[in-house]
Amino acid sequence: MSDLAAFFRLMGAFWVLVRADAVFPRALDPYLPPGARLLARFLRLFAGPQGRRGRPGQRLAVVLERLGPAAIKLGQLLSTRADIFGQTFADDLARLKDQLEPFALEIALGEVAKSLGKPVSDMFSEFGPPVAAASLAQAHPARLLDGRKVAVKILRPGVEHRIRADIRAMTLLARWAERMGPEARRLEPRALVATVARSLELELDLRLEAAGASELGEVMARDPYMRAPQVIWEGVGKRVLTLAWAEGMALSDLAALDQPDMDRPALATNLIRAFLAQALDHGVFHADLHEGNLFVASPDRLVAVDYGIIGRLGPAERRYLAEILWGFLERDYHRVALVHFQAGYVPTHHSVDAFAQAIRAVGEPIFGHNAEAVSMGRILGQLFEITALFDMRLRPELVLLQKTMVTVEGVARRIDHQHDIWAAAEPVVRRWITRELAPPARIHKLAQDALSILEGLARHAKAPVEPSAVVVETQSTASRLLWFAVGAAVAGAAFMIAALVVR
Repeated sequence: MSDLAAFFRLMGAFWVLVRADAVFPRALDPYLPPGARLLARFLRLFAGPQGRRGRPGQRLAVVLERLGPAAIKLGQLLSTRADIFGQTFADDLARLKDQLEPFALEIALGEVAKSLGKPVSDMFSEFGPPVAAASLAQAHPARLLDGRKVAVKILRPGVEHRIRADIRAMTLLARWAERMGPEARRLEPRALVATVARSLELELDLRLEAAGASELGEVMARDPYMRAPQVIWEGVGKRVLTLAWAEGMALSDLAALDQPDMDRPALATNLIRAFLAQALDHGVFHADLHEGNLFVASPDRLVAVDYGIIGRLGPAERRYLAEILWGFLERDYHRVALVHFQAGYVPTHHSVDAFAQAIRAVGEPIFGHNAEAVSMGRILGQLFEITALFDMRLRPELVLLQKTMVTVEGVARRIDHQHDIWAAAEPVVRRWITRELAPPARIHKLAQDALSILEGLARHAKAPVEPSAVVVETQSTASRLLWFAVGAAVAGAAFMIAALVVR
């Protein structure tokens, strides 16, 4: 029954898109291949009156809002890429970030009282109407009893049901996509949907978002690039989150960048460096950095809100990311290619040199150029062709990272049309490379690995032995002694080298 419901939901969504002429908007006709152009003309025969009113972006925004939270998030991502889809199209989608239809204040007050388990007046002296409404929740200004101004985020009534329906529909669509051939399977549609679904589910518990805001607040405080509002823990429940009021104006407000003494280049640089510092140095990053979630104040201050989607990277992924970025900064394309192979991003039957050549074709035209001189649409198209040529599959564990990189780069372009992403990234990447890959750091890591081996052997030696395992234990004695000797030798050598370096 769930598959049948998902099927009808997908068919209904497709029909809504067709009626609004939002499947293949007329503005895209010059870029479509002949077959797609013919299909677009056929589908327009079924377009309704709404398909002839307004611009393509306006029609798509209306449709995505009707289709629900998952579709709205897609619109938010598209709205950050004016360089690909055009400024007018992006502007028409921009209201999906935080200007959707709000629910009534009376409902919001009821949700707060229910979630916090006490009357609203027991915590707030003032509670105003919503100032921002997004796909999952809306935000209200309020004052605590001690006079502090806060923002109260409240989940939309019934949003959990819509998210579950969206996930079922996306899962069914992913299964269909996998049957379309090798090219579709290369994009790992089911793994992609599972990643997106998990992030959506986590967004439905605002207690987890509070924890994410607290964690990232501590991370951000270590660098000057970005800040997080303080969590007011007594105002946190499953469906309610209270944060200190964010300084400045929402970046989604067209007047935000026109505040007096605003330093646009520094602001764009801070955004890039904040994201990279979070991802590389700490392995945790804000994964929804669109304009609706960023507040700016002169001259270059950034405050991020909405911590529902948090991305995480393990030590290996952080190293691969840093080395790939450093390779591009140094224009060492062979190193970039080699890291891709070491990470398993490119199948080993391909040539490292051939892949380095393909990467050079992408890197050289953009290195040293500012955002205005680079066509990101062309670059993304070229990258997609390269991934197909070298049988590269989508990596589900990197989906949030890649999505955030696309968003952040797009927002930085909007802040400063002359922005140079490489110049912004260089100090943060250099810091990581110097700290993690310099000889002292390598020696320290080697010593840690050796100690781990010794500790593991010690624990194994102390473990009780079952009678049935005596024979196996006897046979493995020589092996364990060998590993102990190796571990001791490695540890000793590492500490000797470290001592020499220190001296």
